[in-house]
Amino acid sequence: MTLPSNYFDYPYRRPGMDHDRYAYSSLFKRKPVIWPGDARIALWIVPTLEFFPLDMAPKGVKPAGGLERPFPDYWNYTLRDYGNRVGFARLFRAFERRGLKASVAMSSRLAERYPHVLQQVNRLGFELVAHGIDMHHIHTAGIPREVEREWIERCLGTLRRLSGQPVKGWYSPAYSESADTLDLVGAAGCDYVCDWVNDDMPYQLRTKSGSLCAMPHAYEISDLQIFHFYKYKPAQFVEQVMDHFDFLYREASASGARIVALSLRPWISGVPHRIAAVEQVLDRIARRAGVWSATGSEILAAWKAQQ
Repeated sequence: MTLPSNYFDYPYRRPGMDHDRYAYSSLFKRKPVIWPGDARIALWIVPTLEFFPLDMAPKGVKPAGGLERPFPDYWNYTLRDYGNRVGFARLFRAFERRGLKASVAMSSRLAERYPHVLQQVNRLGFELVAHGIDMHHIHTAGIPREVEREWIERCLGTLRRLSGQPVKGWYSPAYSESADTLDLVGAAGCDYVCDWVNDDMPYQLRTKSGSLCAMPHAYEISDLQIFHFYKYKPAQFVEQVMDHFDFLYREASASGARIVALSLRPWISGVPHRIAAVEQVLDRIARRAGVWSATGSEILAAWKAQQ
């Protein structure tokens, strides 16, 4: 196949950043941030409740956990659905018993099909974060802008209507975005996104539709990475998350407050042989002085007030 003559014409191929979404900024040269109550660490728990349709077809970006066998793939479907039937309740109970807040990322189709899950989110006072329509609607290059706009507005509209919450956070399925996603999400009234994982603190993004911030989602200590991809044992999950926490806790004493984001999927962490490891992490963090349990919107508001 012959490549088109403009194949190598890329406007941002230059020294430094490869795009114009944000300016370079060293974490250690920024003004230190102080969390409420002089806390060193903001604990941001993000349970991610995904809906994997049974008829998922192969696409350019395959979401982790996506169905892999020929239709109908009941085995994989039910493995993922375990989180929405059983696992989520174990995680929610663990948070409730410890008085911890959470920002629950949810597919809008899941909110429609599992209203009892959404009821529990509201009962516990958790923040709702938009996680796309479902894990088959992946935001990538090649999706027409108007189609992607309809997806985003449909997702946010459904979640806002069913929950009664403003829904100001966005987390793309499979962390995938097109070149238009940030502009469309900002125009739809969101304040932050969880897809850009290159920092330990929030930072401002440039969009065509006003203010939008990236929140540090800490993918490397997510259960998806540690359990699903690395195949670590529960004890290793505890060790890695606590190593991450302990380092940022020490660093915060000298360089300003930090965020520890704990990304959990009920179909991974809500199973009987792993939930104890999650509870152990929560107990060890909760015992430390200077930890502020907060939602993404609360953390972002505190950060913005000091910029």
